[in-house]
Amino acid sequence: MALSLRRIPFTLLWATLSGASLLGTSAMAVVPIDQQTLQSWQNQSSKRPLLLDVRTKEEFAEGHIPGAINISHDQLIKRLAEIGDDRRLPVVVYCQSGRRAALAEAELEKAGFDHVYHLSGDYQGWVKSKQTVIK
Repeated sequence: MALSLRRIPFTLLWATLSGASLLGTSAMAVVPIDQQTLQSWQNQSSKRPLLLDVRTKEEFAEGHIPGAINISHDQLIKRLAEIGDDRRLPVVVYCQSGRRAALAEAELEKAGFDHVYHLSGDYQGWVKSKQTVIK
């Protein structure tokens, strides 16, 4: 019995790291994408993602990535219908530095979105790399 109890923490660690669940369902994972991948996707009509800026409307007005729509992370659940019904649509999420995007990504996954991506570097990284910004 002692041996099997020692294995429980390892089993839980494995399940967490592998994305497996003890209930038999797999956990979804947000996939990071870089700026070049996002730009490539935006140029392909077949793979064009929904680009979701989850900063405040004031931050969005000060500057945002071309093609982005703005739904503040704290309004996402209330405004989910604005994203649409296609839960297979790729959604790329960003905020200023990553914290709010992580919260929004978790909500999107909980709502059943299958393809949720996080823009590496968020808006700060976009600006630092001198990418195009809409003001």
